[in-house]
Amino acid sequence: MTPEGEIFYADAVRILQQAETAVLTAKRAAQGEVGRLSIGFIGSATLSFLPELIRRYKLQYPNVKLALHDLYPAELDKACDRGEIDIAITRTLSLERSKNRQSRVLLRDPLVAVLPGSRRLKSKKIRLADLANERFILFHRKGAPSVFDTIVGACRAQGFSPRVENEPNSMQTILSLVEAEEGVAIVPASISNLRSNGVQFVLLIPNLHLDLIVAWQLGEPSVVLRTFLDFLNANTDAIRAKAKLALSSIARIRS
Repeated sequence: MTPEGEIFYADAVRILQQAETAVLTAKRAAQGEVGRLSIGFIGSATLSFLPELIRRYKLQYPNVKLALHDLYPAELDKACDRGEIDIAITRTLSLERSKNRQSRVLLRDPLVAVLPGSRRLKSKKIRLADLANERFILFHRKGAPSVFDTIVGACRAQGFSPRVENEPNSMQTILSLVEAEEGVAIVPASISNLRSNGVQFVLLIPNLHLDLIVAWQLGEPSVVLRTFLDFLNANTDAIRAKAKLALSSIARIRS
């Protein structure tokens, strides 16, 4: 083979290899195995399951580049509107938001009371009405209006309006303020994963809950998003089992 022929042969082999790689990449992209996915989530509400879920997803789809965003529910709504995230793990959508979103319930998150650890109780449960004279610490309404309104609405259904004296923008801060005996709080049971030695989580009467949902824009989802939704659906039972475990832990602590 002439020197020119050797150069031509080397280039031809390289081009064929690149073409084969391109075909393989295109096939994998068509199956949702290659691409980008931006996921928004509520950190405190997903702590029990999201780290393992993401780890398993990356093992199964190592060539999908993930962008993860820990945001308040209100921020997740805006990020979805702007197209900055492909899917949100968030709280129930408002009627207006639901007009341009698809969604499904991931789990039902019971509401529990958070009391100072020094408080002595006669039962492993507490009536919501018995908190009528307490000072309340609630997650700020601007960041999570559905959470705030659900809690306030539940109190009013029991015959009182909660005296909200503090609206932190962090669930961990809520626990810190309750530990400091600045008031009591009502939070989703998932928050019990944010342990604080100086508080106790107590089951409520009546039973109340907030839904944790996954939401994405109306229309045909991308292949990568559809693959993630299928993966999420396959793991929903395990996610819900972890949520039940957290609730049973609260019951054991109080028993």
